[in-house]
Amino acid sequence: MVRHESRRRGQVALVGRPNVGKSTLFNRLTRSRHAIVTSVPGTTRDLLEGTVEWQGCLFTLFDTGGVIGPSEDPMQDSVAERMRKIAGAVDVLVLVVDGREGVLPADDELAQELRTRGVPVVVAVNKTDDHRARDRVAEFHRFGYTPVLEIAAEHGLGLGELLEEVVSLLPEADSAGRQVEDGSDTAQETRMAIVGRPNVGKSSLLNRLLGEERALVDSLPGTTRDTVEDVLRWHRRKFRVIDTAGIRRPGRVAKSGKLEVVSVVRARHAMAKADVAVLVVDASQGVGRRDASIAGEVEAAGCSVVITANKWDLVKDKGPEFVKEFDRQARDALKFLDYAPIVHLSALTGERIDVLLARIDEVGLARCRKVGTGELNRFLERAMGRQSPSGARRGTIKVRYAVQSGVAPPTFTMFTSKGARLHFSYERYLRKQLREAFGFSGTPIRLKVRGRE
Repeated sequence: MVRHESRRRGQVALVGRPNVGKSTLFNRLTRSRHAIVTSVPGTTRDLLEGTVEWQGCLFTLFDTGGVIGPSEDPMQDSVAERMRKIAGAVDVLVLVVDGREGVLPADDELAQELRTRGVPVVVAVNKTDDHRARDRVAEFHRFGYTPVLEIAAEHGLGLGELLEEVVSLLPEADSAGRQVEDGSDTAQETRMAIVGRPNVGKSSLLNRLLGEERALVDSLPGTTRDTVEDVLRWHRRKFRVIDTAGIRRPGRVAKSGKLEVVSVVRARHAMAKADVAVLVVDASQGVGRRDASIAGEVEAAGCSVVITANKWDLVKDKGPEFVKEFDRQARDALKFLDYAPIVHLSALTGERIDVLLARIDEVGLARCRKVGTGELNRFLERAMGRQSPSGARRGTIKVRYAVQSGVAPPTFTMFTSKGARLHFSYERYLRKQLREAFGFSGTPIRLKVRGRE
C-alpha cells in the first residue's frame, strides 16, 4: 500500500520587534498553542518550531523573540543574537509589524538589518482589524519590500494571502507528489518531557540531546518560558523531546505574575501528555523537597520516569562512596519512585548522554508492554502462593483472576470476591512482583479492583 505525502518546501521565520503579534501569528498558522501570548514585551525567548500546511505544501515555521525594541527581558541580547542566526538560515522571512503603531525606529532598524541577509522578506502588517492600522499600512512601503500584506493574526484575517505569498517564495520540493511506502518510517514516537525545578540544567540537556542551541541557557531562574520541542532520532528510535519551564513552589509562582503561571501550566500540560518524564535534579545539591514535589506530579500523571542527576562533572571526583550516598539519599527522598532508574550525567560535557537515551527507550517500551491473560494469571497464582492476599479490612480475601486492562501506563484489573479492596501493602507487593516478572522498568503500574461473586 502506498500513501501520498504533502510536499515539504523549506523554512520560514517570523521576525519583528517585541509585542507585534508574532506568537499569535505562529499559533494561528501552526494551529497550536505552543507559543505563550501575553502583553508583556519579550515574552518569547526560545526558538519555537512548528509545521504549517497550505494547499498540499508543508513548511517549517520558526517563532523568534522580539528584537530591537522595548523589552523588560534581561536576556534580550541573547534573544536577538538567536534571531540573527536563524534569519540567515531560512528560505523566507516574515517581518511582522504593528499597524496600529505605524513605523517605529525599531522597525526601520530591523528592516535595514534584514536587507543584509539575502533572504526574501514579506512584510505582514498585523492588527489591521483596527481602522487605525488600516490607515497606516502605506507607511510600511518605505522599507522597500514587496509585498506588504494586511493581516489580523488574532482573528485569522488575511492569512490565506500571506501563506500564498510565502509558499510562492519557497524552493520547489525535491520530488513533487512524492510517494512513501507504508512502513518506511515506522519508528514509534516516544514523547519525553524534561522536567524539574529552575536551574537544574533542563535547557542545557535539551541542547545537548538535539546537538544545537534550541533553548537559551542562563543562571537566571525562569529563563525557559515556552515549552520547546523537537524530534530526535537515535538508533532507529524516534523521540519527541520537550523542554519545560522550571516549576517553583506555588507561592513563588503566584507572586511572579501571569507569565510564570502560564509557563508552569504549560509544563504540567506537557507532563500529562508525555510518555516518559526525564526528572532532572542537580547532583551538586542533592534531591530536595521541591524535586520530590515535582516527582509526585510526574507519578500522578502516569508518566514513566528516568531520574537524571545532572552536573555530575562537578561531583564525579568525590569517589564511589559519594555515588552510593547520593543514590541512597535520592531513593530516600523519592520513595514512591523506587522503580525509576537513576542516570548520572553532565549536559555540559555530554558524558553518559547515550546511557540516558538507552534508559528512556527502555522505560518507553516497558510502559506499552502487554501480558497475556493466561500468563498473567499463572504469575498471580505464584505470587499469591508466596504471599496470601490481604484486604483493606482485616483478613484475607480471594483474588479470582486478573486481566491487563490498559497500557501506558500498564493497568491491571483484579477480580476479587465481592469487590473487596486489596491492602495497600499487598498492592505494593504485586507491583514489585509484576515489574520483576515482566520488565516494567521505570513505569508506574495501576491496579484496579472489581467484584466477582
